Amino acid sequence: MISLRPMRDSEYSAYLDYFIPEYAAEISSNYGLSDLLSLAQAKREIAADLPDGVKTSGQVLLCLIDHSQRPETVIGYLWYKPDAAMRSAFISDFYILAAHQGKGLGKQALKALEDELKGKGFEQIKLRVAADNKRARHVYEDTGFRVTGVNMSKSLASK
Repeated sequence: MISLRPMRDSEYSAYLDYFIPEYAAEISSNYGLSDLLSLAQAKREIAADLPDGVKTSGQVLLCLIDHSQRPETVIGYLWYKPDAAMRSAFISDFYILAAHQGKGLGKQALKALEDELKGKGFEQIKLRVAADNKRARHVYEDTGFRVTGVNMSKSLASK
């Protein structure tokens, strides 16, 4: 069984160790920036989005816990922003650690999030997924998400 629990201050640096390089690679792939520029942008964005780390107001950082393992194990992370007025939540990041992928745990974690949010009166979960991230798209589509639009970008920087 997978459950969600608030990320602890002591776990935040491990989260950043995963998140920043992954996000920088996505920036590089999607926007054609160099590795160095992508890394700098990823660091700037995370500092702006989570200035107070796990205590940042208006952001929810969670650890995904697998209770079937002993001791209970952190198997991934989930970061979302709730919008109480719209009764929705926007997933900023969702990740199952590599050693735990391919076991259906992502689907279980999304179900746990859905149940938690429903219990709080939320009616919708939103997210953005990279077009080339087939694994994530598969998990989201299998759990009931549908495409609602397409993000597009054009670089104006000279080459």
